[in-house]
Amino acid sequence: MQTRLAAAIAATASGREAEAILRTCVHCGFCLPTCPTYQILGDELDSPRGRIYLIKQMLEGAAVTQKTLTHLDRCLTCRNCETTCPSGVQYGRLIDIGRAMAEEKVSRSPLERIKRAALNGVLTNGTRFDAMLALGRIAKPLLPQTLARKIPDQPEAGSHFAGRNTLRRKMLALQGCVQPSLAPQINAAAARVLETLGIALISADQAGCCGAVSFHLNYQDQGRAYMRRNIDAWWPYVEAEAEAIVMTASGCGLTVKEYAHHLKDDPSHAAKAARISALTRDICEVVLSEQIRLLDCLRQRPSPHPVRVAWHSPCTLQHGQKITGIVEALLTAAGYDVLVPVESNLCCGSAGTYSLLEPDIAGQLRDRKLVHLQGLRPDVIATANIGCLAHLQSGTDLPVHHWIELLDAALVSG
Repeated sequence: MQTRLAAAIAATASGREAEAILRTCVHCGFCLPTCPTYQILGDELDSPRGRIYLIKQMLEGAAVTQKTLTHLDRCLTCRNCETTCPSGVQYGRLIDIGRAMAEEKVSRSPLERIKRAALNGVLTNGTRFDAMLALGRIAKPLLPQTLARKIPDQPEAGSHFAGRNTLRRKMLALQGCVQPSLAPQINAAAARVLETLGIALISADQAGCCGAVSFHLNYQDQGRAYMRRNIDAWWPYVEAEAEAIVMTASGCGLTVKEYAHHLKDDPSHAAKAARISALTRDICEVVLSEQIRLLDCLRQRPSPHPVRVAWHSPCTLQHGQKITGIVEALLTAAGYDVLVPVESNLCCGSAGTYSLLEPDIAGQLRDRKLVHLQGLRPDVIATANIGCLAHLQSGTDLPVHHWIELLDAALVSG
């Protein structure tokens, strides 16, 4: 794609990066049928190709309007277009640049600013989120059904992750911001599985939100500040030879794997960020690397009655991290009957804060996804990201679990 960036923008690092990405796009349109918002809205400006054109116009100095910001906001950042694109356009990086620029040039309404600031202030802080969730549980009987379904019940006692430090092999876990309150049993299950495989899962107390939520809300400087904080919290453990940084939320995993990119121009943290990104593994990658030990453990357990599992692969796992097939293989080895729905490549509509900011589109995508998942007649739905889990659970009576919980259950059966 031919570009003529405005001089002031062309002189910046983000401008040069954007120009390089734009030049790889050949405007072929292969991304359109794989874009969830284009499928629902039918507007090319709500497709990757249309949004790329809007960003190109901005970078070339054209006026930026509320319409531009709206179309960029509607993007789920699912990166399905990246999987589809024959030219390898790094759309996810380009949309970050475009959103940051549009945010500087267009004023949001006071209500929209308050909403985004509130989400950023609560969702990135575990203590605040826990308090708000507790209030929501108290008020749940009085809330409309559509809202009440989004509030999970209190986790069972003993389901919280407590860092173990008794084994020689050690890996770091990211507790995250909302997962400890919404589903603490996920990291607890991960810790038990890894302990069975001879690995202690520990956490750094000072680490917190990975930065993804702030990026979703376009508080990109704050997102990078969270990244630096986490790197500083993890670094003593890295120096003490922690083998990996384990992610049980694929959205966080994608973000941490991209710390090297986000902090590449940071003189104090660039080298450390590269090391952290290189050490980061999704929990399925870790379990796969220990599959011989895992199979030995599974052989010692009686074969369970086959449970039908409908697998929903989060976009951050399959399109962001390019991880496919691993979870399905691990659950199959554990004795589950794993079922993959049609349109498995499409987003469920969760997408970080998207389901809160764009509930109509997110709801349509969730319901469409659930039609395909429930059509498989499963006993349970499994996924790999807390956002997808909570979003899907709000629309179905079927249990929705993180896949590591199912593997944990298989290991302790009998």
